[in-house]
Amino acid sequence: MIFNPKEYPLTQLKEWFSKEQEPPFRAVQLFEWLYKHQVMEYAQMTNLPLELREHLEEVAPLFWPAVVRKQVSANDGTHKLLLELIDGNLIETVFIPHDYGNSVCVSSQVGCALGCSFCATGITGFIRNLTVAEMVDQVLAFQTKISSVVLMGMGEPMLNLDRVLTFLEILHDPRGLNIGYRHITISTSGIPRGIRQLAETGLPITLAISLHAPNDDIRSKLMPINHKYPIATVLEAADYYAQLTGRRYTLEYALIGELNDSVYLARDLARLLSGRLCHVNLIPLNPVAENNFKRSAAKKIEDFMIVLESAGIPVTLRREMGSDIDAACGQLRSRAQHSLVTKE
Repeated sequence: MIFNPKEYPLTQLKEWFSKEQEPPFRAVQLFEWLYKHQVMEYAQMTNLPLELREHLEEVAPLFWPAVVRKQVSANDGTHKLLLELIDGNLIETVFIPHDYGNSVCVSSQVGCALGCSFCATGITGFIRNLTVAEMVDQVLAFQTKISSVVLMGMGEPMLNLDRVLTFLEILHDPRGLNIGYRHITISTSGIPRGIRQLAETGLPITLAISLHAPNDDIRSKLMPINHKYPIATVLEAADYYAQLTGRRYTLEYALIGELNDSVYLARDLARLLSGRLCHVNLIPLNPVAENNFKRSAAKKIEDFMIVLESAGIPVTLRREMGSDIDAACGQLRSRAQHSLVTKE
């Protein structure tokens, strides 16, 4: 049976090496080669004996996704990669440079089942969950030091949470990428059981929830999942997370012209969030060709923000990155798949 070393945290990697009659420190060496040094071939792992490297090539070959397309923003250096997995499926990952370090936006699924009306990812529906290794590969694809990771790419992380948590354990290990849990963000459309499970791990991870409306009527039009998990249920789980962890959660709010951006809705949002340990991240909409939504006017965004600030709700306006490339989640994959269909 083929063993993929990128599927497992160091503790389990040590167990596998023991079964192979190898000392545990060999697992540490391999782990450091993969993550600290980001070496992609056993042949380059020179402190492993040649015989062991040859054995690993046979029983634990290293597979890497192919880069199908690459976009680089001339404005801010954001990189977006379209990766082809071993089964031919396509996923996106994004590298975002900041003054304080580099961040990677990771996908957790191929496609998405939730069908949010403003999102390009869900247009082709859900195909499958990503493996731990396929999430790891997205971070390693950029071959550079990464200081933070956000699971805000394709898919719903809470519907692949067990693998996501294993992935985060690998990211966090000081013998590997050594990324602090406080520098990791999980974004969800609002899956209460996943939010509660995350809270009960005790990990100081940042939780971000896609809200996008202060009432169920508008949110259900934007996010069908709201029919199953309405706002009150989602916020109850979010408050449980805040209670257990002592950490505030983020509510993502994409401002869509003439739909959810009025000062009246801003006041409703302020009342809804009053007294909660949270903050609001306002996001100017990234328009997607497949729908008719438009970005809110700059004055509307400013007025919406002022209402929240005046009510004492912590609020930030997300800085736009990669605006000159296919920045919206799922856009590059969608364009590539459309191109392939057209050619056929």
